[in-house]
Amino acid sequence: MDKIKVESFTLDHTKVDAPYVRKAGKITTPQGDIIQKYDLRLVQPNQGAISTGALHTLEHLLATYIREEMADVVDISPMGCRTGFYLIRIGELELEEVEAVLISALEKILEADLGDIPATTAKECGNYRDHSLFGAQEYAKVVLKDFSE
Repeated sequence: MDKIKVESFTLDHTKVDAPYVRKAGKITTPQGDIIQKYDLRLVQPNQGAISTGALHTLEHLLATYIREEMADVVDISPMGCRTGFYLIRIGELELEEVEAVLISALEKILEADLGDIPATTAKECGNYRDHSLFGAQEYAKVVLKDFSE
């Protein structure tokens, strides 16, 4: 059996400088549609990790706020290493467009209150007790500051 090549496992995590947005994979379907995966890296790999409560809240808020400004989003998923998210969408965008939407979403997170976090009940979420708006806002502040430098 051939060894499967996973793009994210080929990335040299010691040579990246977070925060950043990069194209992390592209599939062209048999019908010709493009499915693009973006790496939305918020924290420097191997130097930090987003706490699970903050990551969970960021996931719920980014899933909402990014879709408000970007069409054809398939999914926004946290990375297992807890340093960022994968954004999967139909069609390609320039990295600057994706970064602008991410920055806008992070700015909205700074203005959010507890009532703005979607899907925080046992019926809607598989771990509804593990959220931290405070933590999400603290990470958003740091990332926005780093993007502006």
